Amino acid sequence: MNTSHTAAAEPRARFRDLLAAEWMKLWSLRSTPWAFAVGALVILGINLNATLADYTSYPQLPVLAKDLFVPIWAIRDACTVGAAMVLMLAAGSIGALTVVGEYGSGEIRTTFAAVPDRRAVMAAKAAVVTAVMLVYGTVVAAVSFWVTQAVFSGRGIGLSIGYDGAPRAVAACALLAPVCALAGMALGALVRHTATTIVTLTFVLLLLPTLVNERDRWTAILLHALPRGAWDRLTELGVSPVPVVHPWTTGGAWTVYVVWAVVSAAVTVVAVHRRDV
Repeated sequence: MNTSHTAAAEPRARFRDLLAAEWMKLWSLRSTPWAFAVGALVILGINLNATLADYTSYPQLPVLAKDLFVPIWAIRDACTVGAAMVLMLAAGSIGALTVVGEYGSGEIRTTFAAVPDRRAVMAAKAAVVTAVMLVYGTVVAAVSFWVTQAVFSGRGIGLSIGYDGAPRAVAACALLAPVCALAGMALGALVRHTATTIVTLTFVLLLLPTLVNERDRWTAILLHALPRGAWDRLTELGVSPVPVVHPWTTGGAWTVYVVWAVVSAAVTVVAVHRRDV
């Protein structure tokens, strides 16, 4: 009589269980809440500092400058370039560390041994990071807009969220966080080295946009294809006093956000699935 038995196949990990595991991993590090808190305070501090400076100097501005202040500068102070750069770097670094941190500690081997489906693991990680960063970016952008416009209301120049284009600008600031976090994850999955990943991320997100301009067609296309360039376009309100040589649409800028997010998530999943640990 045949006494062989077929071993029962181990049940596949449920995706919600993977989500819960990645959620615990993210918040198990003491540095995570500190990174979010410090990042938010720095961003709000930069924006508020610019707002107070403009609030003080507003009465001395010439009439033409006052006409341009609303809405161009009023919305810019709600999310200054400096604050946007801090948000991009902070979000991108946190996203990268969720990947390279596991590789550096060797924990990724344990994770893949427990759950052989690498794509599911990385998809869960990307989903958790995206959700957390979306909430984080939304809170920071909304609070910054409310605080800065409340200050400007003392001069009668504060914008309401219903102002034409204001919701788009606030949404662009909020979505910058998950987009850059996913970009950081993709670089982390490809490079797998903390220092190299952060340096590369800083170059792509922060330094490269400063090396190109909109004077020439091809450099303008490159700038427009970067998250920073898309953010610039989406936060533009009113008519710019400076002629734009190569203008582009808000629809194109939103497309850049979507492409960066989708491609980054795909790279994160595929790179880990096709490479050895």
